[in-house]
Amino acid sequence: MTRDEKHDYAKILYLKENLTQKEIAIKVDVTEKTISKWVNDPAENWEKLKASIIVTKEEELSRIYMQISELNTCIFNRPEGSRFANSKEADALGKLCAAARSLETEVALSDIIEVSKRVINYLRPLDFEKAKEICLVFDAFIRDCLKK
Repeated sequence: MTRDEKHDYAKILYLKENLTQKEIAIKVDVTEKTISKWVNDPAENWEKLKASIIVTKEEELSRIYMQISELNTCIFNRPEGSRFANSKEADALGKLCAAARSLETEVALSDIIEVSKRVINYLRPLDFEKAKEICLVFDAFIRDCLKK
């Protein structure tokens, strides 16, 4: 494997598997120091990628909807005639609804990564060289998404 191929393989293992850096280094045949360098490279941002995979869009939406529900329950439990949001509650509801709308309409980075992994895994047994090529394209695209 070339160094770039080892890098890409290590990144997939880091993001997808629950392996230590030492285990990844052994599988990829590089030093632990190299893995650590790749993981901590600010341009790569593997930690942020991993975090975006862990918290899915559905989980985040569920949390937002639970907060909206909790706030509405608090408002509706007030005596009749005073069941309306004060300015802070109205502001919070507006922000939560905007966040939910944004999550519902935008493609999350975790979704992009999941689709890219599925495409690469599908293609790998059919055409390994093409899978490596596509992996580089997805990697560049994801890096570009992280910059925005």
